[in-house]
Amino acid sequence: MSFAHTPSGRIAQSAPQSDAERRARVDLAAAYRLVAMNGWDDLIYTHISASVPGEPGHFLINPFGLTFDEVCASNLVKIDIGGNIVGESDHPVNATGFALHAAVHAAREDAFCVMHLHNTPGIAVSAQPDGLLPASQHALRFYGQLSYHDYEGLAFSPAEGSRLVGALADKPAMLLRNHGTLTVGRTVAEAYVLMATLIKACEIQIQAQAANAPLVLPTAEIAARTAEQLYDGGAIEGALEWPALLRKLDRIDRSYQD
Repeated sequence: MSFAHTPSGRIAQSAPQSDAERRARVDLAAAYRLVAMNGWDDLIYTHISASVPGEPGHFLINPFGLTFDEVCASNLVKIDIGGNIVGESDHPVNATGFALHAAVHAAREDAFCVMHLHNTPGIAVSAQPDGLLPASQHALRFYGQLSYHDYEGLAFSPAEGSRLVGALADKPAMLLRNHGTLTVGRTVAEAYVLMATLIKACEIQIQAQAANAPLVLPTAEIAARTAEQLYDGGAIEGALEWPALLRKLDRIDRSYQD
């Protein structure tokens, strides 16, 4: 697979792509741009990875060294489960950073997209002993559906990967203590909408706690019933939200599609 520079300086893929891969690239690039637009990015760090449709064991990830608002469909890098570049690319990848994603992709058949961010409210809540409280409707989406992983340092080893995926199990989201947030989606849209909901829940909790007053929480019965309603029989989330988000992004900057 070869790439060529476009006049804009982006990397254009010269080899044919399937329609499914092209769609995955556009969706993934859009997720990066939306993360940047919301201020959830962290310089050039953290990643959103997606499987390449029709190519088991191959994934798309951001070029390491670019900010999220520079990511577009054509400069996403194709890699294997070990973080090695498949084909050619003028950009490196952060193979060490992908190791966390690789562990989840390998363990979960439904992990088409894995999103890991260092957003401030998520880290703040992850550092609290009780983690995310059922203090809002947004938080109730994760009632009984949120896992936790204790901080083990910068180096992500295979042993830690086993512990992380063991804690994640079949849940859609995780708070990595002192580190950040993680969501797993059957589509890019689902991973993004789950992340948006989780971040909103964390923001609400932090602001509610700032008043230094006791929080009013729903009963366990109501929380469980609401969580079941929000789960909606396991429907793939983001189906309605994603087209609207893409239209919003298109009005601002369509270059993510390049």
